Amino acid sequence: NAWVMEKVARVTESQSLETTVDAALEVGGEKASVNLTVLPLSGVDKKLLGSMILIDDISSEKRIKATMSRYMDPGIADRLVAAGAEALGGQSVEATVLFSDIRSFTTHSEKLGAQGTVAMLNEYFTLMVDCIQEEGGMLDKFIGDAIMAAFGVPLAHPDDEDRAVRASISMLTELEAWNKVRASQGKKPVHIGIGLNSDVVVTGNIGSKKRMDYTIIGDGVNLASRLEGITKEYGADIIVGENTVKAAPDIIFRELDRVRVKGKEQAVSIFQPIGPKSEIGEDTIKRLDVFNVALMAYRRQEWDSAEAQLRHLHETSPENKLYTLFLDRIPVLREKDLGAKWDGAFTFESK
Repeated sequence: NAWVMEKVARVTESQSLETTVDAALEVGGEKASVNLTVLPLSGVDKKLLGSMILIDDISSEKRIKATMSRYMDPGIADRLVAAGAEALGGQSVEATVLFSDIRSFTTHSEKLGAQGTVAMLNEYFTLMVDCIQEEGGMLDKFIGDAIMAAFGVPLAHPDDEDRAVRASISMLTELEAWNKVRASQGKKPVHIGIGLNSDVVVTGNIGSKKRMDYTIIGDGVNLASRLEGITKEYGADIIVGENTVKAAPDIIFRELDRVRVKGKEQAVSIFQPIGPKSEIGEDTIKRLDVFNVALMAYRRQEWDSAEAQLRHLHETSPENKLYTLFLDRIPVLREKDLGAKWDGAFTFESK
C-alpha cells in the first residue's frame, strides 16, 4: 500500500487533508475497497505533530451495490444500499410481477445454433431490460429465454402498476423496431408474450450459504407466469390480471375473459392493455364497447346476441384471434347444460 504513505507525505508537506474514494487497500493478503482520508495534526503553536489516517471499509456496500445494479437501475440500487440490510430481509409487500417469454424459441434456437442463439438473446435481453429499468422495475432473473421482473420491490412507487404496463408496452415497441432491423438483415422476427399480475409477494435474499439471490416468491408470482402462458390463446401480446387493472387508472384495458389457470381453483378476470387514455380514439372505444356487450351476453348464456356482436367484430377484423376464439366456443357451449350458476369462466388444463 505504498500509495498510502505517498499520501501521508503530501499531507505532511501541504498540511491540508486528502481524501481518496473507493480505493483498493491490501490487508492481510486480501483486497478491500475503502474510503481513505489523511488529516494533518497540529498543536496550538501550529507545529505539525503527525497525521491521522481514517479508513472506512466499504467492501460489503460495494458488493451489494454491484450485485443489485445487475437487477435494477443503479439509482434504485443506491437507495437500497442506503436503506440497509432490512430491505434485503424477508418482507411481504405489494408488487406487480412481469413474465415475458419468446414464442417458438425452440424453432429460433434450432436454426441459429448455439452461438447465434446466445448472440440473439444477449441483444434481446439488453433491449427488454432497459425498458423495465427505465420504469423503475427490477430484473429478478432470466429463465432460459424468459424474463421475470417486478415493480414495487425492493422499493415501491405510488404508480408501480402503471409503470409495469408502460414497461410492457415499451417492450413491444422496442421489439417491433428491433424486428425491422432483423428483417433488413434477413433474420426472422421475434415475438413475445407478457403476463402481468399485482399481488402480495414475499421478497428477500433466498438461497443457500454458497449462493443467495434477492428474489420474489408467492401465488401472485405464479399467476403472472400463467397469464403469460395463455397470451397466444387470445392473440394478445400482453395479458394483465384484475388487481393490476384496478390500480392502473391511466390505462384503458379490454376485458378478455374469466379464466381458471392451472393450479388455481378461483376464476380471475384477465385484460389486455390498449394504451394510455389520452391516446385512444373514439373508434377504438366503440369497438371495445361492442366486445364488452358481447362478453356480457356470453356470460348470461345469451348465445344468439353474443354471436351476432362477435360476428360483426369479426367481419371488420377477421385477423383478430379473440373474436374467433369465442365464436368457436359458443356452438360447443350451446350443447351443454351449464346451469344458472355458470360463471362464464374457462378452465385451462395446461400451463
